Amino acid sequence: MHVLLTGNRGYIGPAVTEALIAAGHSVVGLDSGLFEDCNLEPCADAPTIRRDLRDVSIDDVRGFDAVVHLANLSNDPLGKLDPTLTQAINVEATLRLAQLARDAGVQRFLNSSSCSVYGAATEAWVDEDTIPRPVTAYGETKLLAENKLARLGDAAFCVFSLRNATAFGYSPRLRLDLVVNDLVASARLNREVRLTSDGSAWRPLVHIRDVAQAFVRALEVPADRINGRVANVGTDDQNLRIIDLAEVVVQETDGARLVRSPGAEADRRSYRVRFGRIRELLPGFDCQMSIRAGVRELVAAYERIQLSSWQPCVRLEHLAELMASGRVDERLRVVEPAAAMP
Repeated sequence: MHVLLTGNRGYIGPAVTEALIAAGHSVVGLDSGLFEDCNLEPCADAPTIRRDLRDVSIDDVRGFDAVVHLANLSNDPLGKLDPTLTQAINVEATLRLAQLARDAGVQRFLNSSSCSVYGAATEAWVDEDTIPRPVTAYGETKLLAENKLARLGDAAFCVFSLRNATAFGYSPRLRLDLVVNDLVASARLNREVRLTSDGSAWRPLVHIRDVAQAFVRALEVPADRINGRVANVGTDDQNLRIIDLAEVVVQETDGARLVRSPGAEADRRSYRVRFGRIRELLPGFDCQMSIRAGVRELVAAYERIQLSSWQPCVRLEHLAELMASGRVDERLRVVEPAAAMP
């Protein structure tokens, strides 16, 4: 397939690019360039349309067989920056992209969603049939986008949303504002595995290369199997309490100690997720990277690149620097003119 990959120059983008190319697909990226400076090492890339998601035209999507949509404001702190921006990008621009894709004859639209939609779960375990209870702008917009996108699906246009568990793992465009990556970085930089909550909250976790394989499989299965559906991406045995995750990091790092921030309280976001549906919809999919193996991978990668700072790997701080320098405006638009595809 000829695939348009939005957000290809974000954290998960290189892993998805590499997996798509390895599976025989041709890939073109579409990315605003907000996080291009976050590149720590050479990585898998593709010819890229430099475009803000809010400015996509039908010409940008014409000629593709499928869209894999990663681009969005990607975590809770960014949602707090300006909830209206999160709505504009994660819902309005996403829906418009899908409508343009359908009008242009694209056959399949794969939407990257999030288990954050479960938020403050009241059930011991949740799955796709559980009523979501998002507690952040990010979770709320991901749920709203799922619902709106599903209504666009028809016999000629397949729409499928993948609710990724909390991602972890090394990427050349690293994020350190994700819990596993953050705790391992804390161990390296401060010799401490520091908890900012009481550690009682549950999180489902999934490696970014397993996320990438889920998208590859979703391009391969018959459209009627997944059209209009939602599936959680992860595996049941990688639901951990944050305190238990921290203990794994302590065990796998040399000399780091567990530290709790003074006055740390329980995190409202707590959910254990079942992942049976994705194995029904995407036969052959299974997560290959365990949490412990992923921690070891991060330890080795941080040593290889000689990680010595949190910058530019914390997205909110990086955007604040871009805005302070005038390279990005208050609506998160890159100030310099957009470039054509190289």
